[in-house]
Amino acid sequence: MSIERFHTGPRMSQAVVHGDTVYLAGQVGEPGASVADQTKKCLEQVDALLAECGSSKEHILQAIIWLADMNDFAEMNSVWDAWVPQGHTPARACGEAKLATPEYKVEFIITAAK
Repeated sequence: MSIERFHTGPRMSQAVVHGDTVYLAGQVGEPGASVADQTKKCLEQVDALLAECGSSKEHILQAIIWLADMNDFAEMNSVWDAWVPQGHTPARACGEAKLATPEYKVEFIITAAK
């Protein structure tokens, strides 16, 4: 099977397609913005990368979400719930983790089918 990489840098690619599966790198929002605004930015980036790879949010298989603080769970979910297509909700996990910098409050890691 072929492997196609998108937006490849020296450390990572933003997306990798292997066969009919799309793997996205962790998507983060604007540092220092609110959890809701960071979540919106992450999901906009997810939409754009999936489209570029020939997929869409209706084809997401799994979403892994890291929050810097689980107290932000409801705020993140309010944006997620408005974005995720009902009837096409993916398998999902959400946990608390230290992110790359303290200014990041949420990170999304997505796997999708084409």
